Amino acid sequence: MFGRPDQCIRRGGRGRFDVTWVLRQAQLSRPYAVEVPNLNTIALELVPPNVEDGRERALEDARKVAQYAREYGLDGRIRHVMIPGMIAEDDDRPVPMKPKLDVLDFWSIIKPELPGLHGLCTQVTAFMDESSLQGRLTELRDAGMEGVVFVGVPRTMNDGEGSGVAPTDALSIYRQLVPNRGVILIPTRDGEQGRLNFKCNQGATYGMTQLLYSDAIVDFLAEFAKNTDHRPEVLLSFGFVPKVETRIGLINWLIQDPGNAAVADEQAFVKRLATSEPAQKRQLMLDLYKRVIDGVADLGFPLSIHFEATYGVSGPAFATFAEMLAFWSPAQEV
Repeated sequence: MFGRPDQCIRRGGRGRFDVTWVLRQAQLSRPYAVEVPNLNTIALELVPPNVEDGRERALEDARKVAQYAREYGLDGRIRHVMIPGMIAEDDDRPVPMKPKLDVLDFWSIIKPELPGLHGLCTQVTAFMDESSLQGRLTELRDAGMEGVVFVGVPRTMNDGEGSGVAPTDALSIYRQLVPNRGVILIPTRDGEQGRLNFKCNQGATYGMTQLLYSDAIVDFLAEFAKNTDHRPEVLLSFGFVPKVETRIGLINWLIQDPGNAAVADEQAFVKRLATSEPAQKRQLMLDLYKRVIDGVADLGFPLSIHFEATYGVSGPAFATFAEMLAFWSPAQEV
């Protein structure tokens, strides 16, 4: 989900972006040549439950994942759980934000229920100083988090606001502490080519896309490949859209970008998915998945897959994910 601390936060804010400043910084920055293994994974996002629901809800979610993975042939194929760090965001969020379990607490509860799975997470950096953030990242690493996506302020704030470490600074400051340093990638966002290039210069090793409800990522990565030698790993994010979306509209809210025609098209596709019957819904998602994979497979970017069930894991969500992976799945070493 995004800043998921709210999905949106995790995906970074949508505040004003100073392209001139980024280009100037990119000229001053040097790419880091440290080689790290690709994640090469299928990751499933699990949002920490509300604190009031506690341990029992966390265990219930983990056991559902194990059950559905067995039922739909994904047991042993999902390699990571992606846990977003959650902070409060806009007041108009369709599902009000309540205090969530901390990433580390949630991970400690669900890890024994999901043997063989490793952890990924997002970490909001913009409200922590360097020392506090280093301590937090050390705890995440020691708990088995194999990759951390650095995210900043919610979209109600402008890029660069926040009293702590900017995500782009964290990429370079903690490059020895966190080998797999991730960033949010929103292919429909204005100025995103420059953003990603700068983040790679700063030391990003992978980008996790916002939920993809179009194939805009294909043209984005094709253009990026023409203009830079950077080839970060890309976690392509796909989200299941249940019928309840027609009533609540959380996914529509999470991907919003007022005035952006490309995002308006994606929102229309989300509405179509929400109102479709199960078989048609699976086919629509499979067709999108095929277009994306066929379009990016030969561009030179290592690829992983990130699945999300925004309203909670379910049998229909896993059935859809299984059909998508039957078409293409990241090669995994045995």
